[in-house]
Amino acid sequence: MNQRVEIKRLPSGVPGLDAVLGGGLPEFSFNLIAGSPGAGKTTLAHQIMFANASAERPALFITILGEPPIKMLRYQQQYSFFDTAKVSESVRFLHLGADALDRGLEQILAGIVAEVEATRPALVFVDSFRSVARRSSDEIELQSFVQRLSLQLTSWEATTFLIGEYEEPEAAGNPLFTIADGILWLSQQTSRNSIVRKLQVSKMRGQGQVPGLHTMKMSDDGIRIYPRLPNPPEHTAVAVDHRERRKTGIAGLDQMLAGGIPSGYSVMVLGPSGSGKTVLTTQFIREGIERGEPGVIAVFEKRPDEYLTTAPDHPQLTQLVSSGMLKVLYIRPLDLSVDETMEAISAAVREVGAKRVAIDSLSGFELALAPSFRDDFRESLYRMIGGLVGLDVTVMMTCELVESYTELRFSPHGISFLTDGIILQRYVEIAGVLRKLLLVAKMRGIDHGKELRLYDIGPHGIEVGEALAEYEGLLSGTPRRIGHPIEGES
Repeated sequence: MNQRVEIKRLPSGVPGLDAVLGGGLPEFSFNLIAGSPGAGKTTLAHQIMFANASAERPALFITILGEPPIKMLRYQQQYSFFDTAKVSESVRFLHLGADALDRGLEQILAGIVAEVEATRPALVFVDSFRSVARRSSDEIELQSFVQRLSLQLTSWEATTFLIGEYEEPEAAGNPLFTIADGILWLSQQTSRNSIVRKLQVSKMRGQGQVPGLHTMKMSDDGIRIYPRLPNPPEHTAVAVDHRERRKTGIAGLDQMLAGGIPSGYSVMVLGPSGSGKTVLTTQFIREGIERGEPGVIAVFEKRPDEYLTTAPDHPQLTQLVSSGMLKVLYIRPLDLSVDETMEAISAAVREVGAKRVAIDSLSGFELALAPSFRDDFRESLYRMIGGLVGLDVTVMMTCELVESYTELRFSPHGISFLTDGIILQRYVEIAGVLRKLLLVAKMRGIDHGKELRLYDIGPHGIEVGEALAEYEGLLSGTPRRIGHPIEGES
């Protein structure tokens, strides 16, 4: 046999699911949709059915013992994917009811076979198959039933989905899980006041699915899957000398960075409240746009209009949004997942062709996450940063750092190692006046300035002045204006 059999893949109709499956649903496959009550199994099945049902590919939805079709349809038709025109045309519903169960597995199989032979559907759904399995305490009888059902439906060239309320421990030794070509597990987890739904493709023959648990959201449009962020890809190392430098728009800071931030780097701006973290990232984004590099700002703590009006040169920023060079995302709702956040930022990057991304702030981002995701904050952040850098953008993130006068900290949660660079902002008291200091604590591969430098925030943003050691007012009492260029600085 020299030629491979080509397996056609059907689109699931569920955003994000095809990517998780490895390209779609294998045609003529025998699948199981399993999970706890309320996890979304029936909704997922209906969404797949209405996405694929047509006059050429009719669908049959069989309910056994569960709610009758008229009750089920009353709720399912509320979703936007539900197409009333397809009901009774390309989508047919059959309710076998309790009487079929009373007659045993043979009669159930005969009823399904008779209906399939009469209608010749290309898609068959059986809900709930768990009620069928409970009719037999004989494992051999159940295995024989499942095998014959699978062979019958495959011989009719039907893509089949069995829907059942199963828990994962029940999979061991169950013949259904052995025979099935594909298994989709749906689960929901309660953490404090949040409920998080997830999907796992634990089996899909003949194609490489994306492993792990994937966030699942339900809305008026039905189900949406947010594929789990993979480990950051291994890229061929590019020497810093060969990377284009991204100017920050702050002359003194660019001097400290020996010309700017290398493209494709991730940088964290740390500092206490009011130190100007947002101002710095805004200048970084605005400088990029002025150089023809579109930008994206993801905001977690303020709405876009509030964010723009409180930023320096806000009229200019508003114009940049209108021109399409700048996209400001407001990602505030609670119970977020990292995958959902990453998808929103990635879509914005592709929309405007962004070369720079600012995330303001990681502190707000952590609070917006569902509690179950906060437990894996460091791992999630590692995946997200890797994913963003993989989009060939330079990333700048802000993070609030509580000021400590007895220790020097570079990040909360021990996340400083995740980024290529760290810019630290601090307060210091000089001659009875509270002033601001800036330090480039880390910038991989760059011989950056190590000095602490004073800075002020003015109408046009941050202005970096001289090094603290050279501050003339420390001894003379006649401090030079912050922001005045030092010798040799342009």
